[in-house]
Amino acid sequence: MRRPRYPYPDFVPLLNKVRTAAPGGPGNDIATASLSRLRSALTVFFALDGFLFAGWVVRIPAIKQQTGASAGELGLALLGVSAGAVVTMVLTGRLCRRFGSHPVTVVCGALLALAIALPAQTHSALALGLVLLVFGAAYGGINVAMNSAAVDLVAALRRPVMPSFHAAFSLGGMVGAGLGALVAGGLSPAAHLLGLAGVGLLVTALAGRVLLRHPAPVRPSTPHAEGHRLGGRARRLVLLFGLIALCTAYGEGAMADWGALHLEQDLAAAPGVAAVGYSLFALAMTAGRLSGTALLERLGQTRTLVAGGLTASAGMLLGALAPTIWLALAGFAVMGLGLANIFPVAVARAGAIAGPGGVAAASTLGYGGMLLGPPAIGLITEWASLPLALTTVAVLAAGAALIGWTARNATAPGA
Repeated sequence: MRRPRYPYPDFVPLLNKVRTAAPGGPGNDIATASLSRLRSALTVFFALDGFLFAGWVVRIPAIKQQTGASAGELGLALLGVSAGAVVTMVLTGRLCRRFGSHPVTVVCGALLALAIALPAQTHSALALGLVLLVFGAAYGGINVAMNSAAVDLVAALRRPVMPSFHAAFSLGGMVGAGLGALVAGGLSPAAHLLGLAGVGLLVTALAGRVLLRHPAPVRPSTPHAEGHRLGGRARRLVLLFGLIALCTAYGEGAMADWGALHLEQDLAAAPGVAAVGYSLFALAMTAGRLSGTALLERLGQTRTLVAGGLTASAGMLLGALAPTIWLALAGFAVMGLGLANIFPVAVARAGAIAGPGGVAAASTLGYGGMLLGPPAIGLITEWASLPLALTTVAVLAAGAALIGWTARNATAPGA
């Protein structure tokens, strides 16, 4: 069977609906000018999200010293980010259905910009944990809202451009981390994070005007679009794509916390070389996402998911079990390429099936995987060894490929 060029069949009628909308109506506004502007504005929000989050992460050591928190107390305080994000992700899907994903994205962007200044004003672990609840809530909210908006825009554009938004997040994170490293020696955490808050509010005001001026593309009326209860098959499909997100986010969390330690501890790499491991992984993931749209158009979603999962699995096996540093670094890069487009596709498919609620469910499961990875790796390391523990990343990546193949009937024929 010939594979259609556009692998999101649910929304193929959408562009025709937009083109034939009555003059002066919302559909006509979108058809004439707003799709490209909406894409640019959403790309800015994804980049801002990565930029602000990375800016906070690089100041964690200074905030720890400022609050006088022990390692254990800091760990408990950091759970505030996770708790706030998970709770808000569940609620944001409902808010998007009621008020629209564009207004919710703008509000959450402003809240995130304001919240990033709060940790530097704390002087105890308890106060830090409380403000991180607020920060996590804004972070979780904007992730669900802007991904929901991106799902609608992907449908209207009739091109699988979701990976490009996540590439913007990765690039924003790299810029935020690099800027934080540059100013860490000269600016206090309070000055740095307050500056980020100002940048965040300015960018939100500028990009938010576009989102508020133009409504999201309207999908054809479906039960999930109207907020009705999903059928059993739809719920199962959302769960499957959420599990794919979990499997891949598990690997991202494991690499962030354990990759450098593996290189230094098991392969005797110098600290500087060990730090390169995660950088290579992040760069490879960014490159993979930048090329993700072309890959999806060529292979379709199912083949992209399966190939990505198997590639990531092979890369992690090489990274975990290689006898030399350079082979391990090559494995980390291959894993980054493999994982690059799996999470964006999983979230996009969950959103296509169940609207903002699907995005919320997949994002929550994915975020849970990122939280589960580091402690699970630590427990297995105590029981066996770190290289063996890292092979669980390969197992879950292969599991994501298997689930992607199982859910192939939710994609376009031949995809």
